[in-house]
Parts: sequence; structure tokens; C-alpha cells
Amino acid sequence: MDKIRYENRVDGLIQHFWKYGYMTLSRKFGTYLPEPSAIGKYQVDAIGKQKKKYAIGIILKEEELDDPKVYSKLEFLSTRETKYSHRKVTLFVGVPLYLYDKAKLIVSNLSEEATKNIRLIKLPEKQYN
Repeated sequence: MDKIRYENRVDGLIQHFWKYGYMTLSRKFGTYLPEPSAIGKYQVDAIGKQKKKYAIGIILKEEELDDPKVYSKLEFLSTRETKYSHRKVTLFVGVPLYLYDKAKLIVSNLSEEATKNIRLIKLPEKQYN
């Protein structure tokens, strides 16, 4: 996937953060914000905060959805808690529109605890000249 398209998907993910009332703390391709550090062994695309609630944002590509390791990645990231208050962290998972059904099927096969903390987001494909 080229950088411009991926950057636009991160922008779409950030817009959903804002829609749900989260302030962006770190994001990939940000001009003024730092890149998020890895959580466990997984790279994330954005971190957000709303009062005392936190959110993690990732974007899944088609090859990631075909990889069986995606189940453990989603399970791990969706069951994170804050360090001291042990509040659940919401996981925003952005997928292109044409992969939404496939992602929804993958999420439905996770544990109930993980499924509750995941917000699946449709990221529309933009046309480029």
C-alpha cells in the first residue's frame, strides 16, 4: 500500500476518534504529534484519550486480515487496560470498505471480552489522480 493512501486512512481513523470525543495523543504521519510507541510487539497507528478513557487505533490491510496472527493481535490489543486504574482501553480497528465484512467475521471469532472493546470502522477509499 502506498504511503499517501495509508496516510489518508490514518486521517480517517483520527476523524473517528474525534467523532467519539477522543483527543489524539499520538499518531502516525502527524506533523505536530509524536508517533505512537509499540504496544507489546505490535505497532499501532494512533492513541487517543477522553477524560480518563484511552483508545488505541490500528488500520488493518488485506494481507493482515489473511494472516492467522491477526486473531492474537486483535485479542492482545483489545484486552489492554490502563496501568493504574485498570480501565479497559477501546480498540478502534479501521479497515477499507471492501474488507469490512471480512474484518467483522474475524472480530466475531474473538473472545467476548475482546469483542466488547473493539469498534470496527469503515474507511472509505478515496480516488487519487
